[in-house]
Amino acid sequence: MSTPVVFQLAAADLVELQGLVSKGHTSVRTQNRARVLLLAHQGLDPEEVAAAALVSRATVYNVWARYRAHGLPVALHDRPRPGQPRKVTPRVEAAITHLACSQAPAGASTWSLRLLREHLVVLGHELSAEAVRLVLKKVSSNPGSGASGASGR
Repeated sequence: MSTPVVFQLAAADLVELQGLVSKGHTSVRTQNRARVLLLAHQGLDPEEVAAAALVSRATVYNVWARYRAHGLPVALHDRPRPGQPRKVTPRVEAAITHLACSQAPAGASTWSLRLLREHLVVLGHELSAEAVRLVLKKVSSNPGSGASGASGR
């Protein structure tokens, strides 16, 4: 027979976890991790915690290890994941919308995606025509229609 694993939460962490689980305003992943810690605090072994919280034993051990090493916030939440930063920031979206709502250039009756993209490149925004189209779609704009810009639906 193996020795039971003793897992105790700090009093402040216990209160915070009970409040977090009772409110349920966080992600499912965070809720599951909180339940894992609460069940472990009740004295259940890892297999029982995994079965009761509907997670794997590896999750139980990982949450425990992160709690012991770094505390409650690290045990509950993932670290930010690296990734490529967005090319179309809110500032770029505003520039596209502003340009699409302005008067079309000389020689063109309306803005086309190609014209918008060319003017954006001059302004220093290197985007594809598809990225421009998606931004205009997001703001319900059609550069070929008579009423460009956000529609007043």
